[in-house]
Amino acid sequence: MDLQDKYGRDFKTLRVSLLSTCNLGCVYCTMGTEEEITTDRKPQTPAAVFLRHIRKLHEQLDLKTIRFTGGEPLLYRELPEVIAGVRAMGIEDIKMTSNAFLLDRLAPALKDAGLQYINVSLDAMDSDSFFAMTRRKQLQRTLKGIETALACGLDIKLNAVMMKGKNDDQVLPLLEYAFKHNIRIRFLEVMAMGHLFGHANDYKLSQDEILDIIATRYSFNRLERKTSSTANYWQTDEGHVFGIIANDTEPFCMDCNRLRLDAEGNIYGCLSTNKAIALSGDETDAQLQQKLQMAMAQKQDMQFTGSEMSMLHIGG
Repeated sequence: MDLQDKYGRDFKTLRVSLLSTCNLGCVYCTMGTEEEITTDRKPQTPAAVFLRHIRKLHEQLDLKTIRFTGGEPLLYRELPEVIAGVRAMGIEDIKMTSNAFLLDRLAPALKDAGLQYINVSLDAMDSDSFFAMTRRKQLQRTLKGIETALACGLDIKLNAVMMKGKNDDQVLPLLEYAFKHNIRIRFLEVMAMGHLFGHANDYKLSQDEILDIIATRYSFNRLERKTSSTANYWQTDEGHVFGIIANDTEPFCMDCNRLRLDAEGNIYGCLSTNKAIALSGDETDAQLQQKLQMAMAQKQDMQFTGSEMSMLHIGG
């Protein structure tokens, strides 16, 4: 299916939110109440249902990348099965975004199933700052998960959401940890999603402010941005690379190729809309094409605006 909008954007990456629960309570994602961050008692969507949706979307879009998100995808009990099912479709670029809290015991099975890349959310290297950001105290458990995954041969990137007045003193410690372990790190401007919709600027540490902090210790040069990349990258004089996802001050809408599927079978063309487009799994090709056109129409022109939809529901 030749699906492009007036800017030439298409859908080649599918982000699949496997469930809407998490074992952390990160302050940019939730209000931090126990009701939000305890494991959901609702039945999880079976892997067969996800695979049916993914297969039909792949037939229409010739997807190149699948990224599993949540909530926290490591809480999804059939995660190895759904990864293996995607690999069997011939989609080899399989990724996941995770908090790594359970990764130390799950990494080998996920690697065997076909997972290649994990973006790990790590917002602080100091235990007190880690607790302030996540409402959980076990920083070492996350670090153990990262190091276990590296030992298994998984490709790891770090994602650090930076919030002014919360963890802005953690930029350099996070950078040092990433450089020490030869892991690429991306710092994220806080997103205007969920309970932060309309209030994100109260906490925004901008791309320029993050670069100013890094410049107190390193000299660096900007690298050329790759098509559809969410991040801008720089390389230090020592050869280390870091990135910044500047969704507000330097948005990447112009060539975004991402489609999102949630755990209820709804698709979204952009995070800046909370209008779900429901899939039944029984659509004819024509009906599915019409729904994909609706999702494409949701994409913003050139500026991310955010929405009231929680990142806990739709994932990173």
